[in-house]
Amino acid sequence: MNLSGKRTIALIAVAALALTACGDDKKSSTSNGAAGTCSGLSGEPIQIVQNAWTASAIEAQIMKQLIESQLCVPAEIVEIDENSMFSGFSDGSVDFVTELWPSGIVADEQAFIDDGSVVKMGELGTTGQIGWFVPDYVVAEHPELATWEGFKDPKSAKLFATAETGDKGRFLGTDPAYSQLDEPLIANLELPFDVKFSGSEAATVAELDSAVAEKKPIVMYWWTPTAAVGKYKLVQVKLPDYTAGCADDVEKVACGYPADPLIKLASAKLEKKNPKVWSMVQKVQITIDQQLELLPQVEIDQQPAADVAKAWIAANEAVWSAWFA
Repeated sequence: MNLSGKRTIALIAVAALALTACGDDKKSSTSNGAAGTCSGLSGEPIQIVQNAWTASAIEAQIMKQLIESQLCVPAEIVEIDENSMFSGFSDGSVDFVTELWPSGIVADEQAFIDDGSVVKMGELGTTGQIGWFVPDYVVAEHPELATWEGFKDPKSAKLFATAETGDKGRFLGTDPAYSQLDEPLIANLELPFDVKFSGSEAATVAELDSAVAEKKPIVMYWWTPTAAVGKYKLVQVKLPDYTAGCADDVEKVACGYPADPLIKLASAKLEKKNPKVWSMVQKVQITIDQQLELLPQVEIDQQPAADVAKAWIAANEAVWSAWFA
């Protein structure tokens, strides 16, 4: 989920959620949704990174279930902050992640890539876009808010004001650990807004749902692809164009977010630990159309990510079988 120089690196404790599945061949095939030939699971468990957004949760479940059913190796999902995972990759305590927004890599993280302890494993096949979003009725009633210039007017800011922000408008952030430029961008563009964080993707969606139900103005950090963009008819606010290097100095940033071809990362230690998993990660491809098929099932229909992954695996052998070729 998630620009260079946008955030402070916060190395936090890694909270591992062990989701290993064991059993005989028949049980393993049924639970994972993919026929396999495993009589059981053996070998050193593969530690799959799950970041704090829905697509990452679904992809981590797909990887876990396929590794266990096709390679007969136990796999565990580790929920970890996207900033902290780099040190985990470097020391081998976590093995790989399928989705990283590369514009969010800061200097301290790039150092792990430069020293070879963290390896770029190719593009995932999806291009993401972070930005500012409002529901369509906001732009319909206030066309000037289709671009950032409209937010300079104190009268416009009052549309978004809360008791917490006073005369300033509230800009709704999400998880403070996400890659984001909004606080310095608002300051440098001299917009009368304060950033207030919801704390999580789910909390932002809950606020958005309430605002849309009452047709209240709301402006927020969000991104595509997500199911919420379609469900709530979100419109992306036009920010100053992103140009190469414009976000390098966070204190001076005055541009929007770039389009982001998502990439995969792995610990360099994974190649020796399990060459078959290493090869699989290099071949994994998940397109934006596939994400847009999967995301609403979790974000709107409230199905568990594990169940959504299982059904997708069962219906898409022609896609994932190529990852093991």
